[in-house]
Amino acid sequence: MILGMSIETFTLVHVVISLIGIASGLIVLFGMLGSHRMPGWTALFLLTTILTSVTGFLFPFTTLLPSHIVGIISLVVLAIALLALYGFGLRGAWRWIYVVTAVVALYLNSFVAVFQAFLKIPFVHDLAPTQAEPPFMIAQLVVLALFVVLGLTAVVKFRPPAAAEAVPA
Repeated sequence: MILGMSIETFTLVHVVISLIGIASGLIVLFGMLGSHRMPGWTALFLLTTILTSVTGFLFPFTTLLPSHIVGIISLVVLAIALLALYGFGLRGAWRWIYVVTAVVALYLNSFVAVFQAFLKIPFVHDLAPTQAEPPFMIAQLVVLALFVVLGLTAVVKFRPPAAAEAVPA
């Protein structure tokens, strides 16, 4: 039992939170490409991505796993994103720091989703049963390349209006 739920139920909750984080993160990322701040979607993305990492630590474990290391990195990156967005209001260098950290957090969540897909989805698992085969490597490289390209593009294009300009007169 975890938080009063069976492991199966808790796993489902964790997966749903993760998928909401990825979906809302993609909406935020595409919003950045159009220089749209999207505060509601951004808050949902940041919250669910933090919850994804935090709930990952609640599963029973006896040793530090690669998933825990990804979770720690994600939480550090998300703390910086929160500071850039809410603490410094995206002023100056904090704009690109926010974009980079938000995209890295989304990438890490997506990286884990691809990894889990190769572990749990039978027809995908059959392509790379040990996650050392070319289909797994190619899938992860494609995801990484997409996030690098989208992230760099977002750094260039995301120019949200200043707080005073954001509210119409």
